[in-house]
Amino acid sequence: MIRPIIKALQAYHVADASGLIKLDAMENPYPLSEDLKAQLQDKLSGAELNRYPDPSARSLCKKLMEVMQVPENKAIVLGNGSDELIQMLAMAVADDGDNKDVCLMSFEPGFVMYKMIADFVGINYVGVPLRDDFSLDMETIRQAIKQHRPAIIFIAYPNNPSANCYNEKEIEEIILLAPGMVVLDEAYHPFAQTSFMSRLTEFDNLLVMRTVSKMGLAGLRLGLLCGHPDIICEIDKIRLPYNINILTQISAEFVLDNIDVLNAQAKNIRDEREHLLAAMNVMPELKVFPSQANFILFRVLSDKNNVNNKSANDVFESIKQSGVLIKNMKADDGLLKNCLRVTVGTADENRAFLSALEKAVQ
Repeated sequence: MIRPIIKALQAYHVADASGLIKLDAMENPYPLSEDLKAQLQDKLSGAELNRYPDPSARSLCKKLMEVMQVPENKAIVLGNGSDELIQMLAMAVADDGDNKDVCLMSFEPGFVMYKMIADFVGINYVGVPLRDDFSLDMETIRQAIKQHRPAIIFIAYPNNPSANCYNEKEIEEIILLAPGMVVLDEAYHPFAQTSFMSRLTEFDNLLVMRTVSKMGLAGLRLGLLCGHPDIICEIDKIRLPYNINILTQISAEFVLDNIDVLNAQAKNIRDEREHLLAAMNVMPELKVFPSQANFILFRVLSDKNNVNNKSANDVFESIKQSGVLIKNMKADDGLLKNCLRVTVGTADENRAFLSALEKAVQ
């Protein structure tokens, strides 16, 4: 009874980080202060766990619209992380028939959940290849839009795993060419410092998706989708009742009341990112890609600079043996061949990573 496409899929794998410095999942490494933790625990103690939460999370939505600077004439819907919002969008456009004519589009390499959720829902997915420098190939994109007429185009901004923001003018062109919705996935906005949120007023088919995960609240699983009220109203019909639990609602609103703390943490991460980039860029064994996110993609070179001819797998395992877990992209070809990805951590964590990296490439 299980669909063949589901049987063929591999479950999303999360590596075990027990006993390791965890720099593999683009998390904010900074916890809340003890004072804020105590205040939060006090608020949570009053939660009515025997009652269902506010199904629309009205108070939290109001706070999110304020903090995220959502234009006043736009609406938002919340999801259990961005993944649920992506699934809700896919379900909204899935046809009652065989879905042969329904298409989701994105750019590759990119966020794996776009394709996975298209497969879950049973609709077509088109991944348009990026250029060698991870920029948009506009000629190919124009042809793909014309040929496939995608119902939704997902644009990760910055992209994961390449950490770059695409050219704004090219994104504008995609929005204008698109026959359906264009979703700007701004999960890493605190580190990119650039956004299309204010431009929701210019394009009715544009939606902006955010998450609080990268801000330091990954454990809450909370995402938001912003856009034209008519579109958000339709997406909200698919949202499961009470999808944002009461503990998440209370915790998120409390921490967002202290947004200055999260903003200061994001600045620390941006500063540490620049230190990491500077240190890694002087290593001749590596090709380090620019980053506008809280992670860095790098390639282990297989040319004359790599005198020991070590592969990305070799370097990954050596770093892990030194007590640091990063992400192995596990690509034998394509743009991610021999690539690894490291999350920006605290200053101490970053020093430990650099020490392990230097040892691994020697």
